[in-house]
Amino acid sequence: MLWVKSFHIVFIASWFAGLFYLPRIFVNLAMVPPESVAERERLMLMAEKLFRFTTMLAVPALALGLWLWLGYGIGLGAGNGWMHAKLLLVVLILGYHHACGKLLKSFRTNANRRHHVWFRWFNEAPVIMLVLVVVLVVVKPF
Repeated sequence: MLWVKSFHIVFIASWFAGLFYLPRIFVNLAMVPPESVAERERLMLMAEKLFRFTTMLAVPALALGLWLWLGYGIGLGAGNGWMHAKLLLVVLILGYHHACGKLLKSFRTNANRRHHVWFRWFNEAPVIMLVLVVVLVVVKPF
Protein backbone atom coordinates (compact mmCIF):
# COMPACT_ATOMS: atom_id res chain seq x y z
CA MET A 1 0.00 0.00 0.00
CA LEU A 2 2.83 2.43 0.75
CA TRP A 3 4.10 2.07 -2.83
CA VAL A 4 0.66 2.92 -4.20
CA LYS A 5 0.36 5.87 -1.82
CA SER A 6 3.84 7.12 -2.76
CA PHE A 7 3.13 7.06 -6.48
CA HIS A 8 -0.30 8.62 -5.89
CA ILE A 9 1.40 11.56 -4.16
CA VAL A 10 4.00 11.87 -6.94
CA PHE A 11 1.37 11.94 -9.68
CA ILE A 12 -0.83 14.38 -7.72
CA ALA A 13 2.13 16.73 -7.24
CA SER A 14 2.97 16.48 -10.94
CA TRP A 15 -0.63 17.03 -12.02
CA PHE A 16 -0.88 20.10 -9.83
CA ALA A 17 2.39 21.49 -11.18
CA GLY A 18 0.66 21.59 -14.55
CA LEU A 19 -2.52 23.10 -13.08
CA PHE A 20 -0.40 25.80 -11.43
CA TYR A 21 1.58 26.67 -14.55
CA LEU A 22 -1.02 26.44 -17.32
CA PRO A 23 -3.02 29.48 -16.11
CA ARG A 24 0.27 31.42 -15.93
CA ILE A 25 0.66 30.74 -19.64
CA PHE A 26 -2.93 31.97 -20.07
CA VAL A 27 -1.95 35.22 -18.32
CA ASN A 28 0.83 35.68 -20.87
CA LEU A 29 -1.42 34.74 -23.79
CA ALA A 30 -4.00 37.30 -22.67
CA MET A 31 -1.28 39.97 -22.67
CA VAL A 32 0.13 39.21 -26.16
CA PRO A 33 -0.45 42.10 -28.56
CA PRO A 34 -2.34 41.09 -31.75
CA GLU A 35 0.69 41.80 -33.94
CA SER A 36 2.95 39.37 -32.00
CA VAL A 37 2.01 36.25 -33.94
CA ALA A 38 5.24 34.34 -33.19
CA GLU A 39 4.96 34.98 -29.45
CA ARG A 40 1.33 33.86 -29.44
CA GLU A 41 2.14 30.69 -31.39
CA ARG A 42 5.01 29.83 -29.03
CA LEU A 43 2.80 30.28 -25.97
CA MET A 44 -0.02 28.28 -27.59
CA LEU A 45 2.37 25.43 -28.33
CA MET A 46 3.59 25.48 -24.72
CA ALA A 47 0.03 25.56 -23.35
CA GLU A 48 -1.21 22.75 -25.59
CA LYS A 49 1.71 20.47 -24.75
CA LEU A 50 1.42 21.23 -21.05
CA PHE A 51 -2.33 20.55 -21.06
CA ARG A 52 -1.84 17.19 -22.78
CA PHE A 53 0.96 16.22 -20.38
CA THR A 54 -1.05 17.38 -17.35
CA THR A 55 -4.01 15.33 -18.52
CA MET A 56 -1.80 12.25 -18.82
CA LEU A 57 -0.56 12.82 -15.25
CA ALA A 58 -4.11 13.10 -13.92
CA VAL A 59 -5.02 9.60 -15.08
CA PRO A 60 -2.60 7.62 -12.86
CA ALA A 61 -3.16 10.07 -10.01
CA LEU A 62 -6.88 9.30 -10.07
CA ALA A 63 -6.41 5.58 -10.69
CA LEU A 64 -4.01 5.24 -7.76
CA GLY A 65 -6.38 7.24 -5.55
CA LEU A 66 -9.22 4.90 -6.45
CA TRP A 67 -6.98 1.94 -5.69
CA LEU A 68 -6.21 3.35 -2.23
CA TRP A 69 -9.87 4.13 -1.58
CA LEU A 70 -11.57 1.04 -2.93
CA GLY A 71 -8.73 -1.47 -2.94
CA TYR A 72 -7.27 -0.74 0.48
CA GLY A 73 -10.36 0.79 2.07
CA ILE A 74 -8.77 4.11 2.97
CA GLY A 75 -11.60 6.47 3.88
CA LEU A 76 -14.28 3.79 3.95
CA GLY A 77 -16.49 3.17 6.96
CA ALA A 78 -17.76 5.28 9.82
CA GLY A 79 -15.82 8.35 10.91
CA ASN A 80 -14.46 9.12 7.47
CA GLY A 81 -16.44 12.22 6.54
CA TRP A 82 -13.18 13.83 5.48
CA MET A 83 -13.12 11.45 2.49
CA HIS A 84 -16.50 12.72 1.26
CA ALA A 85 -15.19 16.29 1.44
CA LYS A 86 -11.98 15.22 -0.33
CA LEU A 87 -13.94 13.50 -3.11
CA LEU A 88 -15.99 16.66 -3.60
CA LEU A 89 -12.75 18.60 -3.96
CA VAL A 90 -11.45 16.01 -6.45
CA VAL A 91 -14.57 16.60 -8.55
CA LEU A 92 -13.93 20.36 -8.35
CA ILE A 93 -10.28 19.82 -9.36
CA LEU A 94 -11.41 17.77 -12.35
CA GLY A 95 -13.82 20.59 -13.22
CA TYR A 96 -10.96 23.08 -13.00
CA HIS A 97 -8.84 20.86 -15.26
CA HIS A 98 -11.73 20.71 -17.74
CA ALA A 99 -12.14 24.50 -17.53
CA CYS A 100 -8.46 24.88 -18.41
CA GLY A 101 -9.11 22.81 -21.53
CA LYS A 102 -12.06 25.00 -22.48
CA LEU A 103 -10.01 28.16 -21.93
CA LEU A 104 -7.20 26.74 -24.05
CA LYS A 105 -9.71 26.08 -26.82
CA SER A 106 -10.92 29.70 -26.58
CA PHE A 107 -7.34 30.90 -27.07
CA ARG A 108 -6.84 28.45 -29.95
CA THR A 109 -9.90 29.87 -31.77
CA ASN A 110 -9.15 33.50 -30.84
CA ALA A 111 -12.37 33.61 -28.82
CA ASN A 112 -10.85 34.57 -25.45
CA ARG A 113 -12.42 37.73 -24.05
CA ARG A 114 -10.97 37.55 -20.53
CA HIS A 115 -8.37 39.96 -19.20
CA HIS A 116 -5.00 38.80 -17.87
CA VAL A 117 -6.07 39.86 -14.34
CA TRP A 118 -8.93 37.34 -14.45
CA PHE A 119 -6.44 34.59 -15.26
CA ARG A 120 -4.25 35.67 -12.32
CA TRP A 121 -7.23 35.12 -10.00
CA PHE A 122 -8.18 31.89 -11.79
CA ASN A 123 -4.66 30.64 -11.07
CA GLU A 124 -5.31 30.78 -7.31
CA ALA A 125 -8.05 28.12 -7.31
CA PRO A 126 -5.80 25.03 -7.52
CA VAL A 127 -3.65 26.33 -4.67
CA ILE A 128 -6.70 26.65 -2.42
CA MET A 129 -8.04 23.24 -3.45
CA LEU A 130 -4.68 21.55 -2.87
CA VAL A 131 -4.36 23.09 0.61
CA LEU A 132 -7.85 21.90 1.51
CA VAL A 133 -7.19 18.37 0.24
CA VAL A 134 -3.90 18.09 2.15
CA VAL A 135 -5.52 19.34 5.36
CA LEU A 136 -8.40 16.88 4.97
CA VAL A 137 -6.07 13.94 4.32
CA VAL A 138 -3.57 14.72 7.06
CA VAL A 139 -5.79 16.16 9.81
CA LYS A 140 -8.97 14.17 9.04
CA PRO A 141 -11.08 16.77 10.89
CA PHE A 142 -14.34 14.78 10.61
